[in-house]
Amino acid sequence: MLRRILGLILAAFFVVLAGCRSAPILEVVAAPVVTTKPVTMEAVQNAIVVAGNGLGWKMEPLNPGTITGILDLRTHRAVVEVTYDTKTYNIKYKDSSNLDYNGTSIHKNYNGWVENLDKAIRVQLAKT
Repeated sequence: MLRRILGLILAAFFVVLAGCRSAPILEVVAAPVVTTKPVTMEAVQNAIVVAGNGLGWKMEPLNPGTITGILDLRTHRAVVEVTYDTKTYNIKYKDSSNLDYNGTSIHKNYNGWVENLDKAIRVQLAKT
């Protein structure tokens, strides 16, 4: 009986421990474009590209208003889509590998990478 209870406690511990590695996917929605003067679409695109590249993201403009960001770290890959205009921008999950994505949650490091990208974009926009 004691062995069975200990087994259940260990199983619960490992379920909780596994859950600590994942979190709901962070998406940046309608973040304001804050600058010192009015900006063009090209200026916003440039700020986003410079911010991402500075953090190791490969930023690929697809068309005016859309950039794909790819971050490869060791065996992990995160892909986001950054949409923007002169008033707001969004960072949304697009794809990943080796980040335990299950449709609603992902490895918590992904959220940190997106938070850092968001902060870097805000810094670059403030310089514009």
